[in-house]
Amino acid sequence: MNMLLVYAHPNHKSLSYSFMQEVLRGAEENQEVQEVRVLDLYEEGFNPVLVFNEDKRRRDMHLDPELARHRELLIWADKIVLIYPIWWGRPPAMMMGFIDRMFASKFAYLDKGGLMPEGLLKGKTAVCISVMKGPTGYLRLLMGNAHQVLMRRALFGYVGIKKVKFFEFGGMEKPQGKQKQKLEKVYRYFRDVAQ
Repeated sequence: MNMLLVYAHPNHKSLSYSFMQEVLRGAEENQEVQEVRVLDLYEEGFNPVLVFNEDKRRRDMHLDPELARHRELLIWADKIVLIYPIWWGRPPAMMMGFIDRMFASKFAYLDKGGLMPEGLLKGKTAVCISVMKGPTGYLRLLMGNAHQVLMRRALFGYVGIKKVKFFEFGGMEKPQGKQKQKLEKVYRYFRDVAQ
């Protein structure tokens, strides 16, 4: 299995970064994982801004030469792992911009005139690892599970990725937030996951 980690947090001393390290540690010990590659969006200076004008047309996004390497990585990956904090009930703008720019028509899906498009990324799996200051139940109870609906249905389901696993960890700024246990849980999952 080839695994692509997409990391979206500006600080390498953050808890999100610690989760990325545990993913890497677990994957390294997993014999099913052949190779892991990391896209650190802030570190590489990824531009999350969509631009459409005379030179850049929306219908040509799937051909944007600036994103060729990123498209190759998404095609290469069997498992796509997104690691990010939850800010204002959703992933940060950097991650959302990555999604906006990368999951383009004719690359990630194909409109066929029906109710739903044909997902072109079928057969892949995805994992979303997110941390937040608020309580774990906040997204489910007060936000109507908007985060999972956004990621599972509006993004991954749309492009053909049916198997999506979530690790949503709340209360992460509290001293009693059980950070070590949650880091261990992520490590064990990636050490043992088969696909």
